[in-house]
Amino acid sequence: MAEAVIMPRQGQSVESCIFSEWFVKKGDKVSKGDLLFAYETDKAAFEQEAPADGILLATFAEEGDEIPVLNVVAVIGEEGESIDAFIPSGEKAPAVEEIVKDAPAEEVNEETALAVSKVLPGDKTGISPRARNLAVAERMATDQIVGTGPEGRIIERDIRSALQSQPKATPLAKAIASHEKISLPSKGSGEQGKIMARDVKQMPSVTLSEDYTDKKISNIRKIISDNMYESLANTAQLTLHSSADARNIMAARKAVKAKMADGYAYNITINDMVSYAAVQALMKNPEINIHFMGDSIRSFSNVHLGFAVDAPRGLMVPTVQHANHLTIEGISAKMKELAEACQKGNINPEALQGATFTLTNLGGFGIEMFTPVLNPPQAGILGINTITQQPAILDDGTFGFIPKIGLSLTFDHRALDGAPAARFLQSVVQEIKAFEL
Repeated sequence: MAEAVIMPRQGQSVESCIFSEWFVKKGDKVSKGDLLFAYETDKAAFEQEAPADGILLATFAEEGDEIPVLNVVAVIGEEGESIDAFIPSGEKAPAVEEIVKDAPAEEVNEETALAVSKVLPGDKTGISPRARNLAVAERMATDQIVGTGPEGRIIERDIRSALQSQPKATPLAKAIASHEKISLPSKGSGEQGKIMARDVKQMPSVTLSEDYTDKKISNIRKIISDNMYESLANTAQLTLHSSADARNIMAARKAVKAKMADGYAYNITINDMVSYAAVQALMKNPEINIHFMGDSIRSFSNVHLGFAVDAPRGLMVPTVQHANHLTIEGISAKMKELAEACQKGNINPEALQGATFTLTNLGGFGIEMFTPVLNPPQAGILGINTITQQPAILDDGTFGFIPKIGLSLTFDHRALDGAPAARFLQSVVQEIKAFEL
């Protein structure tokens, strides 16, 4: 019996997902557990497995479609089974798109294409990725090709049809066109219009290779872009810079490495130590562990620590819940667990919410000072910078250099004034200086 494949719900707050790509195509035989398709929320990317064995009878999504959660995306069953009961209301039926694909060439006419475009509503104009790749590979210009896909979109079939009517080109002509990154002319000077190398060389210079490429941004990048803009546009951000004596945390890191050689299970890093210090400072300075709600301030008795992760699909900020109740080992382990999930793209969306304060670390890139951007409604974000040798009066009274780690605190001046923000940053500096493992 046919079985529907639905768009999963990834977290209670997720209402829809962006469809990324199919790993199989309609008509393919699949087994339970095979990867069917990829999709993404505004926070993470996921892959969906086949829930049953059978034939992929129908698909109801294309790259870039926004699909409400729990909606039918595909149907798996036995060959010949009816899929009528599974066609989403108001959505396109896959069989309609196949009218043109499967019809004999002489039946593919303007009327059929128009009918398809009416049944398949949407804004998918332009050219499909497969059609574009084929056109690039064949050095074919697409501006004169009439698409027969949804809403006049150029699809692979249109490119192949145009290739059949285009004059043949010599291998040298194709090689020159590929090297110069230009399209082949529509007609050549050779026998029966064959395109020769001399025809390509005579193409206008304006068609030579462009010095840029355009790439559509991903859904996650669009969300990040919107969030950054909204943050800077709607908050009063100010950044304070300081540095802390890093001798103790560097000594502690050295001790951790030695303990790990003897079987110690926790690879506690400098970042973990600064995170722990920040949590202690937040508990001593609760006025910055808040959310600014516009007409009110929400104060938290616990620290829910967000931290920025540079994931393959973009910036993610998972949250260590109740970080103030964790030991340094607990914070280290939890941060590594969440960061790994972000890197793999299978982080639970619920783990990307609820932070009361955020850390972001660019020290690994040698950055000495920067301006972190707030993650509203949070009122503060701490940037962790690299460790540098700075001049100082040493304990014995002589002049010398000591390692210091840079710290950059951005805060919302609507929520708190400069003095309490400075006191918090000073407290972080003291916690780092006095750090003990």
